[in-house]
Amino acid sequence: MATDKSFYLTTPIYYVNDAPHIGHAYTTVAGDVLTRWHRQRGESVWFLTGTDEHGQKVLNTAQSNNTKPQDWCDRLVDSAWKPVWQDLNIANDDFIRTTEKRHTVRVQNFLQGLKDAGHIYAGKFEGPYCIGCEEFKLPGDLDKGMCKIHSKPVEMLSEDNWFFKLSAFVGPLLEHYKSNPGACEPASARNEVISFLEGEVRDLSISRSTFDWGIPVPWDTKQVIYVWFDALLNYATAVGLGDEPDSEGGKKFAKTWPADVHLVGKDILRFHAIIWPAMLMAAGVAVPKKVFAHGWLLVGGEKMSKSKLTGISPSDITKDFGVDAFRYYFLKAIPFGSDGSFSWEDMAARYTSELANDFGNLASRLIAMIEKYCDGKIPSIAKDESLATLLDQSVKSADDAICALDFQGGINTIMDFCKRVNGYVTEKEPWVVAKDSSRKSELDGILYNTAESLRALAVLLHPVMPEVTQKLWQSLGAQSSLGDIGKQQISKVANWGQLPAGSVVTKTDVLFPRLEEVK
Repeated sequence: MATDKSFYLTTPIYYVNDAPHIGHAYTTVAGDVLTRWHRQRGESVWFLTGTDEHGQKVLNTAQSNNTKPQDWCDRLVDSAWKPVWQDLNIANDDFIRTTEKRHTVRVQNFLQGLKDAGHIYAGKFEGPYCIGCEEFKLPGDLDKGMCKIHSKPVEMLSEDNWFFKLSAFVGPLLEHYKSNPGACEPASARNEVISFLEGEVRDLSISRSTFDWGIPVPWDTKQVIYVWFDALLNYATAVGLGDEPDSEGGKKFAKTWPADVHLVGKDILRFHAIIWPAMLMAAGVAVPKKVFAHGWLLVGGEKMSKSKLTGISPSDITKDFGVDAFRYYFLKAIPFGSDGSFSWEDMAARYTSELANDFGNLASRLIAMIEKYCDGKIPSIAKDESLATLLDQSVKSADDAICALDFQGGINTIMDFCKRVNGYVTEKEPWVVAKDSSRKSELDGILYNTAESLRALAVLLHPVMPEVTQKLWQSLGAQSSLGDIGKQQISKVANWGQLPAGSVVTKTDVLFPRLEEVK
């Protein structure tokens, strides 16, 4: 299944005007689960995340905190962003900062190339501007003079800028999305993009002269490059955009580009699905294979926002539920691509029912019974045909769903198999069978089938819950007999009978401890 081309996924490039909230974590966890899944398909993978550190919003935030913008960015990246991703077990391969030299040099070279090719011209722009969005607004984007996203008044700006001929790429973009519907998902996002392109598309102002916190325009150092034009390029600069083909960066670019998936929130869809591919088209660079715009996490019916005091820190949740439950909940409870509401009550209910009772209790019961009835060793290999058949079907369905970014569908399929295994144990009543010594072979079969099912569940759930599944893997004795759980391939999960007889099981901490109190 492996190819020369890496599966390349990016999260949005996140503003460093504040610490990450669970909306940022939601996107990043989704990217982590998808890339872990693709690694377990045997594919080469490259996973990028990072921070957007230029622009007026960052400058204003730094100034309000009486610090220099670079110092502000350094402090937040080191004290908030990177630690949060580490705490959430995010296995990214690279972390790009737009203030890094590798980015700024490549951005300037890219922009100069567009200028030399005739895609950039001097002009004047007047209109409403939202600092929160870092974007000039169209009349339809405003509600009573306020930005619809930030619910704050816009400013009227007038600047002599440099412009990118965005309007020249309306036709190619429309053709791209109409002939490649998978290039922008879900369908609602693609329809929004097509509708916008079929309207009045204006050329894009790509420089700013009223502040200096940004990358200088190479031929006009009195201006800095528009933050979005700068930031979007991170996806390509991080993997060597513009480097000589035989250089390290050039080889990396050839192996990774185009990006397979850009994960974005729906509020930044236009930047990624219109401006970004147009920039690449102008430069003669391949466009991303897919832009996927997920929905918003809602609190009290509104998009989560630090400015509205509705931003919840990931640690507010993980301290009660644990990291793995956090990762599981947001991808299981909310269809990816739709808006979803978070509530403590719903998370507590799912934690108890699905994780503690269905999955965790199954594992603890199985280990206890093998210790009690089999001297702590995996019994002889047996095969329940109905379980084996269902597992095969479940693996295929889960793989199809998760590769299509239907995380909810994929996890539902896996957890349905878990429920069936619980039902199998209930039906077979091994605690009753154990009372009759003449039925030892039957008992061993029940326990092996349950253990082998848990082996499969551990592998399938590993991208979602890496810590808990690692504990289960070791508890089953699979680490010593089968190797690292992260190296188990999805395509081989359904091969029945992988747990060898005689492997020693060990008790572990309760996978999902009882919730004492949930706020």
